[in-house]
Amino acid sequence: MAFDKKGKLLVPFRTWRNTTTEKASAELTEKLGFNIPQRWTASHIYEAIIDNEAHVSEIAYVTTLVGYVHYMLTGVNAVGIGEASGIFPIDSTKNDYDENMIAVFDKLTEEKGFDKKLREILPKVLLAGENAGYLTEKGLKLLDESGELEIGIPFAPGEGDAGTGMVATNSVRVKTGNISAGTSVFLMLVLEKSLSKVYPEIDMVTTPSGKPVAMVHCNNCTSDINAWGGVLHSFASMLGSDAKKGKVYDLMYEAASKADYDCGGLVSYNYFSGEPVTGFREGRPLLLRTPDCKFTFENFMLSELYSAMATLRIGFELLKDEDVSIDELYGHGGFYIYPRVGQEITAAALDCDVSVMKTAGEGGPYGMALLALYSVACEGKALEDFLQEKAFKNAECVAVKPDEQRKIGFNSFLQRYKAGLSVEAEAVKSIN
Repeated sequence: MAFDKKGKLLVPFRTWRNTTTEKASAELTEKLGFNIPQRWTASHIYEAIIDNEAHVSEIAYVTTLVGYVHYMLTGVNAVGIGEASGIFPIDSTKNDYDENMIAVFDKLTEEKGFDKKLREILPKVLLAGENAGYLTEKGLKLLDESGELEIGIPFAPGEGDAGTGMVATNSVRVKTGNISAGTSVFLMLVLEKSLSKVYPEIDMVTTPSGKPVAMVHCNNCTSDINAWGGVLHSFASMLGSDAKKGKVYDLMYEAASKADYDCGGLVSYNYFSGEPVTGFREGRPLLLRTPDCKFTFENFMLSELYSAMATLRIGFELLKDEDVSIDELYGHGGFYIYPRVGQEITAAALDCDVSVMKTAGEGGPYGMALLALYSVACEGKALEDFLQEKAFKNAECVAVKPDEQRKIGFNSFLQRYKAGLSVEAEAVKSIN
């Protein structure tokens, strides 16, 4: 989100699905020697500059949606370090933006006529537990028309769904990880050592306390499942059923659990938008089948759930090549609300144990609430110790190991999935 000096939004908010920064992402990755994904703030700033967008000369500051909400409520232009690590690379030895890379970025933009330094327009970086301001009178009016809240309530540094997801699953300790599976899907793994090289498919971010994290982020996960849920709910209504949408989704997942392990030869692509991990700027949701495949509702639903994990698996293969260590991997988000099905598919796709807590459906808001609690009651404890001892000491958790038949079935699907990417590419090219 880019603003002028009066606080006016200069152009519409650009989300992670605005995959329009391919040129900027590639050039910055090369110049900085660090993977700068298309969705990062740095890519959007640089792309706007090299594309000579009209608003560039008016930019006073740039922030994320988290940073904007925080600023409106507190008047403090700052974000948590996990959120900041999706804006610009972080130097984990200093817990701040990397100064050497900022110097390179400023030189590049100065050569292109941009007269502001990056530090001038980015939000300040704060660690979990640090004070991030207080609710102002202006913020109170925006947040609570009833007047029940009071001015002066302390705020924690704001984090987005990546940072809050790590906290919500108690996955901020080295060698722990989490998978957040909702509209998008991403895997976060807290590293004990640096990766051997730069991977365009892997983002280097941080925990809310600044520890290095390898992130595999995929733009598409449950959107196609949700779309089909809407169609099936509508069809059920035409049949006279008064079933709620939640019941329809339950039946969809239950059907998938009864499918053939290889989903009968079907393959589907859930690309509502571009998918950088597989090299797509745009997407077309697509279902492919051969005339002799076993086209049942159960197999169709399993192909949809497999598709939700396919691109994540492709990115995760790179981490496995790095021989990273994983002690615990937790799943959370809508994909895991129905018991075991999504969890078993994830375990098979990634070939590792996956645990799901009772709070798996809570996601980001729960994680942010825990960060807020940590800010006022940390008692000098490290974030990982505070979470383990205070929030998750008696947490209910179910662990699932990879099922061998499910692994074979998913790998068969993935082979078809990779082979059919050229069909998806042709669909993007041909269907507008």
